Amino acid sequence: MNHLAYAGNGHNIAKQYLTKEILEATPEKLLLKVYDFAIMNCQKKNVAKTNKALQVLIDALRYDTDEVKEVSIGLFKLYKYCQDKMREGNYSEAHKILSELRSSWVGIFKK
Repeated sequence: MNHLAYAGNGHNIAKQYLTKEILEATPEKLLLKVYDFAIMNCQKKNVAKTNKALQVLIDALRYDTDEVKEVSIGLFKLYKYCQDKMREGNYSEAHKILSELRSSWVGIFKK
């Protein structure tokens, strides 16, 4: 049995599962997955991947109504602050903010 081929097949199955999970996820679950990705990579001190997740969060912000615009501006400032902290090597500050934001979203989604 070729163990390398077997390991590669396992990777493909995991990738297919993840792709299916993402395609079928609600917008709420997708948002939490982006936060999870950012938090995990912040813990790993991976600036590039954390910034990629933060950019996805920034790109998802909406500014179409005054109520949403105010929240989006606040989130934009927090995301940019996290990017700055990551560049400075202050991973714990960025991690704390991202974790608190994720928890806030979980609370909002439960209502």
